[in-house]
Amino acid sequence: MKRIVILGAGESGAGAAVLAKKKGFEVFVSDKSKIKEKYRNVLSQHGIDWEEEQHSEEKILNAHEVIKSPGIPEKTPLVKKLRAQGTPVISEIEFASRYTHAKMICITGSNGKTTTTLLTHHILQKAGYKVGLAGNIGKSFALQVAEEDHDYYVLEISSFQLDDMYAFRADIAILLNITPDHLDRYDDKLENYADSKFRITNNQRPEDAFIYCIDDEVTMETIKRWKINAKQYPFSIKQQVEEGACLINNEIIINTHNNNQLSMTIEELALQGRHNIYNSMAAAVAGRLADVRKDVVRESLSDFENLEHRLEHVARINNINFINDSKATNVNAAWYALESMDTPVVWVMGGVDKGNDYSSLFEMVKQKVRAIVCLGTENKKIIKAFGDKVETIVETSSAKEAVNAAYRLAKKGDTVLLSPACASFDLFENYEDRGQQFKAAVRGL
Repeated sequence: MKRIVILGAGESGAGAAVLAKKKGFEVFVSDKSKIKEKYRNVLSQHGIDWEEEQHSEEKILNAHEVIKSPGIPEKTPLVKKLRAQGTPVISEIEFASRYTHAKMICITGSNGKTTTTLLTHHILQKAGYKVGLAGNIGKSFALQVAEEDHDYYVLEISSFQLDDMYAFRADIAILLNITPDHLDRYDDKLENYADSKFRITNNQRPEDAFIYCIDDEVTMETIKRWKINAKQYPFSIKQQVEEGACLINNEIIINTHNNNQLSMTIEELALQGRHNIYNSMAAAVAGRLADVRKDVVRESLSDFENLEHRLEHVARINNINFINDSKATNVNAAWYALESMDTPVVWVMGGVDKGNDYSSLFEMVKQKVRAIVCLGTENKKIIKAFGDKVETIVETSSAKEAVNAAYRLAKKGDTVLLSPACASFDLFENYEDRGQQFKAAVRGL
């Protein structure tokens, strides 16, 4: 009997274990940390052997194949040993894809993945398709394949997952953008990270589709190094394209088959802001390529409800707009949020610094930010970085205090934006808790 070992017993690991067991493998799950109770229960119910808070090498190195959690770096000694002895190490997505005939719509990029994945799933669901949502989001892909296989899957895929995918093929691949992120896992080389993202095009055939942004410099640099077999559908808000999507006089034009165009004004889009025009275009092109009717795509783009804590509109009070973007836990995500604002901003930011380099925000802050409200216990680095870029910086230590300070500093027509660029663990349980407290404080004004 073939032995499969799974490293990491989170959502993807537990799902992969259930599928492997169902397919008749001998399965062993090993997690260096404590396994959450709900996943322990899943493993025990299926009679799967597991261990926690350790990796017993003698039980791992004898595997025929290893499925590794995307959170475990290649540099880990155990992974190096497995590679050295020639044991295949793959991702849950690679493994599960062997057991389904579903069409795969796969989405990657440094920013906007989750929103675009949810929007694409919404379009297919509205069209009545039997569609699963998985990857970096929702229920484990492997578990869905094991228990309730679908005709389509919309998968959000990170570079870490792509690194362990080999035979997997996307019918429709979307690459939104590439900006420096997680470079510590890529020898601090942007081109290594970019190549990792381009693995989404691996194994594609001429009848498949590759949807990508031609306004993104790193994407356009990297594409020169890659042979793309799939049919290409670029999208842009700066130039016209024949097939794909573009913006002409405030209208997005989607054109995928023989001039059968779909157009709608950007005011009709449920998701506002420049980066969301890109996300909407990519999802719309994918929807049309999956043969969803134009009226369904149009309706889906206008009635979609965005994720909580991701550029979420909270309230408008005395003509001041309040936006909760608590999910922006890195500099890049905060850059996107600021970039999408078209009014002066009072920026609520700060928290646990993950070695942030704020220099990429300097120009944006000079252009758009009226004042900064620090929400964190340690703000020296922020004050040093932005002290000469904005007139006012104040320090606060609770969501209520931050909202009150921002409200005082804002003028009519301004936006108060919570987009922290930092983790939340100093004053809050997590980014959701931070977002909830921010919203409660706004509603209490």
